[in-house]
Amino acid sequence: MYSQLRLLFDNFTLILISVVALASFFPAYGQGAVIFDVITGLAIALLFFMHGAKLSREAIIAGATHWRLHLLVFGCTFVMFPLLGLVSKPLLLPLLGMPLFIGVLYMCALPGTVQSAIAFTSIARGNVPAAICSASASSLIGIVLTPVLLKLLLDADGGSASSTLEAIKKISLQLLLPFVVGHLMRPLIGKWMDRNRKWLRSVDQSSILLVVYTAFSASVIGGLWQTVPPKSLAILTVVCVVLLAIILFLTTWMARKFGFNKEDEITIVFGGSKKSLATGVPMAQVLFTGAAIGPALLPIMIFHQIQLMACAFIANRYAQRPETPEEKISLQKA
Repeated sequence: MYSQLRLLFDNFTLILISVVALASFFPAYGQGAVIFDVITGLAIALLFFMHGAKLSREAIIAGATHWRLHLLVFGCTFVMFPLLGLVSKPLLLPLLGMPLFIGVLYMCALPGTVQSAIAFTSIARGNVPAAICSASASSLIGIVLTPVLLKLLLDADGGSASSTLEAIKKISLQLLLPFVVGHLMRPLIGKWMDRNRKWLRSVDQSSILLVVYTAFSASVIGGLWQTVPPKSLAILTVVCVVLLAIILFLTTWMARKFGFNKEDEITIVFGGSKKSLATGVPMAQVLFTGAAIGPALLPIMIFHQIQLMACAFIANRYAQRPETPEEKISLQKA
Protein backbone atom coordinates (compact mmCIF):
# COMPACT_ATOMS: atom_id res chain seq x y z
CA MET A 1 0.00 0.00 0.00
CA TYR A 2 2.86 2.35 0.84
CA SER A 3 4.51 1.94 -2.58
CA GLN A 4 1.15 2.30 -4.36
CA LEU A 5 0.42 5.52 -2.50
CA ARG A 6 3.83 6.96 -3.42
CA LEU A 7 3.39 5.99 -7.07
CA LEU A 8 -0.06 7.60 -7.24
CA PHE A 9 1.11 10.90 -5.80
CA ASP A 10 4.23 10.98 -7.97
CA ASN A 11 2.15 10.44 -11.11
CA PHE A 12 -0.26 13.20 -10.15
CA THR A 13 2.62 15.56 -9.42
CA LEU A 14 4.16 14.89 -12.85
CA ILE A 15 0.81 15.61 -14.50
CA LEU A 16 0.45 18.77 -12.41
CA ILE A 17 3.86 20.01 -13.57
CA SER A 18 2.89 19.19 -17.16
CA VAL A 19 -0.30 21.24 -16.83
CA VAL A 20 1.69 24.23 -15.53
CA ALA A 21 4.08 23.86 -18.50
CA LEU A 22 1.13 23.62 -20.89
CA ALA A 23 -0.39 26.79 -19.46
CA SER A 24 2.99 28.51 -19.72
CA PHE A 25 3.45 27.76 -23.42
CA PHE A 26 -0.20 27.58 -24.52
CA PRO A 27 -2.28 29.70 -22.14
CA ALA A 28 -6.02 30.10 -22.66
CA TYR A 29 -6.88 33.64 -23.71
CA GLY A 30 -9.71 35.59 -25.29
CA GLN A 31 -12.90 33.59 -25.85
CA GLY A 32 -11.05 30.40 -24.89
CA ALA A 33 -10.29 31.85 -21.45
CA VAL A 34 -13.96 32.74 -20.98
CA ILE A 35 -15.01 29.18 -21.83
CA PHE A 36 -12.39 27.72 -19.48
CA ASP A 37 -13.59 30.03 -16.67
CA VAL A 38 -17.13 28.68 -17.03
CA ILE A 39 -15.97 25.05 -17.16
CA THR A 40 -13.67 25.65 -14.19
CA GLY A 41 -16.55 27.07 -12.13
CA LEU A 42 -18.59 23.93 -12.81
CA ALA A 43 -15.58 21.69 -12.03
CA ILE A 44 -15.05 23.44 -8.67
CA ALA A 45 -18.73 22.97 -7.78
CA LEU A 46 -18.48 19.26 -8.71
CA LEU A 47 -15.26 18.89 -6.69
CA PHE A 48 -16.82 20.20 -3.49
CA PHE A 49 -20.10 18.37 -4.11
CA MET A 50 -18.06 15.14 -4.17
CA HIS A 51 -16.16 16.15 -1.03
CA GLY A 52 -19.48 16.62 0.77
CA ALA A 53 -20.93 13.35 -0.52
CA LYS A 54 -17.83 11.41 0.60
CA LEU A 55 -18.01 12.80 4.14
CA SER A 56 -19.21 10.03 6.45
CA ARG A 57 -21.30 11.24 9.38
CA GLU A 58 -20.69 7.99 11.26
CA ALA A 59 -16.91 8.42 11.07
CA ILE A 60 -17.19 12.01 12.31
CA ILE A 61 -19.29 10.94 15.31
CA ALA A 62 -16.86 8.11 16.07
CA GLY A 63 -13.90 10.47 16.30
CA ALA A 64 -15.57 13.68 17.50
CA THR A 65 -15.30 12.94 21.23
CA HIS A 66 -11.51 13.25 21.14
CA TRP A 67 -11.72 17.04 21.57
CA ARG A 68 -8.18 17.57 22.93
CA LEU A 69 -6.67 16.03 19.82
CA HIS A 70 -8.89 18.05 17.48
CA LEU A 71 -8.16 21.26 19.35
CA LEU A 72 -4.42 20.71 18.96
CA VAL A 73 -4.73 19.88 15.24
CA PHE A 74 -6.87 22.96 14.59
CA GLY A 75 -4.44 25.08 16.61
CA CYS A 76 -1.53 23.88 14.48
CA THR A 77 -3.46 24.35 11.23
CA PHE A 78 -5.15 27.71 11.82
CA VAL A 79 -2.98 29.39 14.49
CA MET A 80 0.59 28.10 14.58
CA PHE A 81 1.02 27.80 10.80
CA PRO A 82 -0.29 31.34 10.06
CA LEU A 83 1.86 32.77 12.87
CA LEU A 84 4.95 31.11 11.38
CA GLY A 85 4.17 32.77 8.07
CA LEU A 86 3.61 36.14 9.71
CA VAL A 87 6.77 36.21 11.84
CA SER A 88 8.86 35.15 8.83
CA LYS A 89 7.88 38.30 6.88
CA PRO A 90 11.12 40.28 7.58
CA LEU A 91 13.13 37.37 6.14
CA LEU A 92 10.87 36.08 3.36
CA LEU A 93 9.61 39.33 1.85
CA PRO A 94 13.05 40.50 0.62
CA LEU A 95 13.87 36.97 -0.62
CA LEU A 96 10.60 36.17 -2.40
CA GLY A 97 8.95 39.49 -3.19
CA MET A 98 5.38 40.43 -2.28
CA PRO A 99 3.46 38.19 -4.76
CA LEU A 100 5.14 34.96 -3.61
CA PHE A 101 5.11 36.02 0.05
CA ILE A 102 1.33 36.50 -0.18
CA GLY A 103 1.25 32.98 -1.63
CA VAL A 104 3.15 31.69 1.42
CA LEU A 105 0.68 33.43 3.74
CA TYR A 106 -2.20 31.96 1.75
CA MET A 107 -0.69 28.48 2.08
CA CYS A 108 -0.29 28.97 5.83
CA ALA A 109 -3.98 29.94 6.15
CA LEU A 110 -5.31 26.91 4.26
CA PRO A 111 -7.01 23.95 5.96
CA GLY A 112 -5.36 20.56 6.22
CA THR A 113 -5.70 17.75 3.71
CA VAL A 114 -8.37 15.06 3.95
CA GLN A 115 -7.45 12.06 1.80
CA SER A 116 -3.68 11.98 2.27
CA ALA A 117 -3.82 12.79 6.01
CA ILE A 118 -6.15 9.84 6.54
CA ALA A 119 -4.12 7.59 4.24
CA PHE A 120 -0.82 8.33 5.99
CA THR A 121 -2.44 7.92 9.43
CA SER A 122 -3.72 4.52 8.32
CA ILE A 123 -0.31 3.44 6.96
CA ALA A 124 1.37 4.52 10.22
CA ARG A 125 -1.28 2.67 12.33
CA GLY A 126 -2.57 5.84 13.94
CA ASN A 127 -6.03 6.84 15.20
CA VAL A 128 -7.91 6.70 11.88
CA PRO A 129 -11.42 7.65 13.16
CA ALA A 130 -9.99 10.77 14.82
CA ALA A 131 -8.03 11.56 11.62
CA ILE A 132 -11.21 11.33 9.52
CA CYS A 133 -13.08 13.61 11.90
CA SER A 134 -10.26 16.13 12.25
CA ALA A 135 -9.39 16.31 8.55
CA SER A 136 -13.02 16.61 7.43
CA ALA A 137 -13.78 19.32 9.98
CA SER A 138 -10.60 21.21 9.05
CA SER A 139 -11.60 21.21 5.38
CA LEU A 140 -15.12 22.44 6.15
CA ILE A 141 -14.07 25.12 8.66
CA GLY A 142 -11.31 26.33 6.34
CA ILE A 143 -13.81 27.28 3.65
CA VAL A 144 -14.89 30.18 5.86
CA LEU A 145 -11.84 30.66 8.08
CA THR A 146 -9.12 30.81 5.40
CA PRO A 147 -10.21 34.13 3.84
CA VAL A 148 -10.58 35.65 7.32
CA LEU A 149 -7.09 34.50 8.30
CA LEU A 150 -5.61 35.71 5.03
CA LYS A 151 -7.14 39.14 5.52
CA LEU A 152 -5.73 39.30 9.06
CA LEU A 153 -2.28 38.26 7.83
CA LEU A 154 -2.19 40.87 5.08
CA ASP A 155 -2.03 44.62 5.64
CA ALA A 156 -5.24 46.64 5.94
CA ASP A 157 -5.09 47.51 2.26
CA GLY A 158 -4.46 43.85 1.66
CA GLY A 159 -2.44 42.91 -1.40
CA SER A 160 -4.49 41.05 -4.00
CA ALA A 161 -7.14 39.43 -1.81
CA SER A 162 -10.78 40.43 -2.04
CA SER A 163 -12.55 42.01 0.93
CA THR A 164 -13.27 39.46 3.64
CA LEU A 165 -17.06 39.58 3.50
CA GLU A 166 -17.15 39.48 -0.27
CA ALA A 167 -14.71 36.56 -0.31
CA ILE A 168 -16.76 34.60 2.24
CA LYS A 169 -19.92 35.27 0.23
CA LYS A 170 -18.31 34.00 -2.98
CA ILE A 171 -16.80 30.98 -1.25
CA SER A 172 -20.11 30.13 0.40
CA LEU A 173 -21.84 30.09 -2.98
CA GLN A 174 -19.12 28.38 -5.01
CA LEU A 175 -17.65 25.96 -2.46
CA LEU A 176 -19.70 25.62 0.70
CA LEU A 177 -23.13 25.30 -0.95
CA PRO A 178 -22.10 22.39 -3.24
CA PHE A 179 -20.34 20.78 -0.25
CA VAL A 180 -23.49 20.94 1.90
CA VAL A 181 -25.73 19.72 -0.94
CA GLY A 182 -23.37 16.81 -1.56
CA HIS A 183 -23.36 15.84 2.11
CA LEU A 184 -27.15 16.06 2.37
CA MET A 185 -27.39 13.73 -0.63
CA ARG A 186 -25.01 11.18 0.89
CA PRO A 187 -27.90 8.94 2.11
CA LEU A 188 -28.94 8.61 -1.54
CA ILE A 189 -25.56 8.40 -3.29
CA GLY A 190 -23.12 7.55 -0.48
CA LYS A 191 -22.92 3.80 -1.19
CA TRP A 192 -22.40 4.44 -4.90
CA MET A 193 -19.66 6.98 -4.05
CA ASP A 194 -17.93 4.48 -1.75
CA ARG A 195 -18.05 1.74 -4.41
CA ASN A 196 -16.57 4.01 -7.05
CA ARG A 197 -13.90 5.83 -5.04
CA LYS A 198 -11.11 4.77 -7.41
CA TRP A 199 -12.38 6.42 -10.59
CA LEU A 200 -14.06 9.27 -8.68
CA ARG A 201 -10.59 10.13 -7.42
CA SER A 202 -9.61 10.64 -11.06
CA VAL A 203 -12.54 13.04 -11.48
CA ASP A 204 -11.39 14.79 -8.29
CA GLN A 205 -7.85 15.24 -9.58
CA SER A 206 -9.01 16.22 -13.07
CA SER A 207 -10.99 19.09 -11.55
CA ILE A 208 -7.87 20.32 -9.75
CA LEU A 209 -5.80 20.10 -12.94
CA LEU A 210 -8.41 22.10 -14.87
CA VAL A 211 -8.41 24.84 -12.23
CA VAL A 212 -4.60 24.92 -12.25
CA TYR A 213 -4.52 25.30 -16.05
CA THR A 214 -7.07 28.12 -16.00
CA ALA A 215 -5.36 29.90 -13.10
CA PHE A 216 -1.86 29.68 -14.57
CA SER A 217 -3.09 30.73 -18.01
CA ALA A 218 -4.33 34.01 -16.53
CA SER A 219 -1.09 34.46 -14.59
CA VAL A 220 1.17 33.70 -17.56
CA ILE A 221 -0.68 36.24 -19.69
CA GLY A 222 -0.22 38.69 -16.81
CA GLY A 223 3.58 38.14 -16.79
CA LEU A 224 4.00 35.40 -14.16
CA TRP A 225 7.43 34.16 -15.25
CA GLN A 226 8.78 37.71 -15.54
CA THR A 227 7.93 38.36 -11.87
CA VAL A 228 8.89 34.86 -10.62
CA PRO A 229 12.37 33.90 -11.95
CA PRO A 230 13.97 30.43 -11.39
CA LYS A 231 16.01 31.78 -8.45
CA SER A 232 12.81 32.74 -6.61
CA LEU A 233 11.38 29.25 -7.22
CA ALA A 234 14.52 27.68 -5.75
CA ILE A 235 14.32 29.92 -2.67
CA LEU A 236 10.59 29.17 -2.34
CA THR A 237 11.33 25.44 -2.36
CA VAL A 238 13.84 25.85 0.48
CA VAL A 239 11.30 27.96 2.41
CA CYS A 240 8.66 25.22 2.03
CA VAL A 241 11.12 22.57 3.25
CA VAL A 242 12.04 24.65 6.32
CA LEU A 243 8.40 25.45 7.14
CA LEU A 244 7.45 21.77 6.94
CA ALA A 245 10.43 20.72 9.09
CA ILE A 246 9.47 23.26 11.77
CA ILE A 247 5.81 22.24 11.82
CA LEU A 248 6.62 18.51 11.89
CA PHE A 249 8.94 19.06 14.84
CA LEU A 250 6.39 21.19 16.71
CA THR A 251 3.45 18.83 16.14
CA THR A 252 5.50 15.85 17.32
CA TRP A 253 6.86 17.72 20.33
CA MET A 254 3.45 19.04 21.42
CA ALA A 255 1.76 15.65 20.99
CA ARG A 256 4.31 14.12 23.37
CA LYS A 257 4.35 17.13 25.71
CA PHE A 258 0.58 16.91 26.22
CA GLY A 259 0.70 13.17 26.90
CA PHE A 260 -1.00 11.74 23.80
CA ASN A 261 -0.38 8.08 22.99
CA LYS A 262 1.48 7.02 19.85
CA GLU A 263 -1.68 6.50 17.76
CA ASP A 264 -2.93 10.00 18.61
CA GLU A 265 0.53 11.47 18.04
CA ILE A 266 0.47 10.08 14.50
CA THR A 267 -2.92 11.68 13.84
CA ILE A 268 -1.71 15.04 15.20
CA VAL A 269 1.50 14.98 13.15
CA PHE A 270 -0.24 14.17 9.86
CA GLY A 271 -3.32 16.27 10.56
CA GLY A 272 -1.55 19.39 11.85
CA SER A 273 1.34 19.57 9.39
CA LYS A 274 -0.41 19.28 6.02
CA LYS A 275 -2.00 21.88 3.76
CA SER A 276 -4.68 21.11 1.19
CA LEU A 277 -4.00 21.55 -2.52
CA ALA A 278 -7.53 20.31 -3.27
CA THR A 279 -9.01 23.21 -1.29
CA GLY A 280 -6.28 25.75 -2.02
CA VAL A 281 -6.51 25.64 -5.82
CA PRO A 282 -10.26 26.34 -6.22
CA MET A 283 -10.31 28.80 -3.32
CA ALA A 284 -7.53 30.85 -4.95
CA GLN A 285 -9.85 31.32 -7.93
CA VAL A 286 -12.19 33.20 -5.58
CA LEU A 287 -9.69 35.07 -3.41
CA PHE A 288 -7.27 36.23 -6.11
CA THR A 289 -7.68 37.68 -9.57
CA GLY A 290 -5.71 37.76 -12.81
CA ALA A 291 -1.93 37.57 -12.58
CA ALA A 292 -2.01 37.23 -8.76
CA ILE A 293 -3.38 33.66 -8.91
CA GLY A 294 -0.16 32.02 -10.16
CA PRO A 295 2.17 33.34 -7.43
CA ALA A 296 -0.53 32.57 -4.85
CA LEU A 297 -0.66 28.92 -5.97
CA LEU A 298 3.06 28.21 -6.41
CA PRO A 299 3.84 27.83 -2.65
CA ILE A 300 1.02 25.33 -1.98
CA MET A 301 1.89 23.34 -5.13
CA ILE A 302 5.55 23.03 -4.06
CA PHE A 303 4.68 22.42 -0.40
CA HIS A 304 2.15 19.76 -1.45
CA GLN A 305 4.76 17.54 -3.07
CA ILE A 306 7.33 18.07 -0.30
CA GLN A 307 4.79 17.16 2.40
CA LEU A 308 3.79 14.00 0.53
CA MET A 309 7.38 12.77 0.22
CA ALA A 310 8.26 13.64 3.82
CA CYS A 311 5.06 12.19 5.30
CA ALA A 312 5.38 8.99 3.24
CA PHE A 313 8.82 8.44 4.79
CA ILE A 314 7.59 9.28 8.30
CA ALA A 315 4.50 7.05 7.96
CA ASN A 316 6.69 4.14 6.93
CA ARG A 317 8.94 4.70 9.95
CA TYR A 318 5.93 4.78 12.29
CA ALA A 319 4.57 1.58 10.70
CA GLN A 320 7.78 -0.32 11.52
CA ARG A 321 7.25 0.01 15.29
CA PRO A 322 6.26 -3.16 17.20
CA GLU A 323 2.55 -3.94 17.41
CA THR A 324 0.82 -3.21 20.71
CA PRO A 325 -1.12 -5.98 22.54
CA GLU A 326 -4.37 -4.23 21.58
CA GLU A 327 -3.40 -4.25 17.89
CA LYS A 328 -2.52 -7.97 18.04
CA ILE A 329 -5.90 -8.78 19.59
CA SER A 330 -7.66 -6.69 16.94
CA LEU A 331 -5.81 -8.51 14.14
CA GLN A 332 -6.67 -11.90 15.65
CA LYS A 333 -10.37 -10.97 15.76
CA ALA A 334 -10.23 -9.79 12.14
